[in-house]
Amino acid sequence: MAKPRPQETADADMTPMIDMTFQLIAFFMVLINFTEADQNQAINLPSSELAKTPDFPPEGPVTLQVEKNGNVIYGIQTAKDFELKDLEKMLKDEYTQRKLMGKDPKMSTIIIRGDKNAKTGRIQQVVGVAQNVGYEKFILRAKEVAK
Repeated sequence: MAKPRPQETADADMTPMIDMTFQLIAFFMVLINFTEADQNQAINLPSSELAKTPDFPPEGPVTLQVEKNGNVIYGIQTAKDFELKDLEKMLKDEYTQRKLMGKDPKMSTIIIRGDKNAKTGRIQQVVGVAQNVGYEKFILRAKEVAK
């Protein structure tokens, strides 16, 4: 009678699979939309039937948020204690920083999230300050209302 042969186990090299998994994780982390991360939830956007979700994300966005009392929030800084001239200085710094990084600041988009109870004149002032600095592209955010 023949002796039974010992079973051989095939071990697969999992290194390429692990590498590919980490590459996919990194890929999806780059694609994640972080635009809501810089949004102040206290800002109550106006509703509009004309509002629509953009087809593509804006290039080099700079988000300015106008509270109902007229305060402007830029990044993590709130303009409670500074005037529009201080906002202009911060936007000029941002403009210069983009130039130093080799980007065209005029291609950047200023996103304005104005509270529905904010005065329209205040939002126009904020747009005017950004235009004085040299920005040319603007998006005014609103809630999309179903038709």
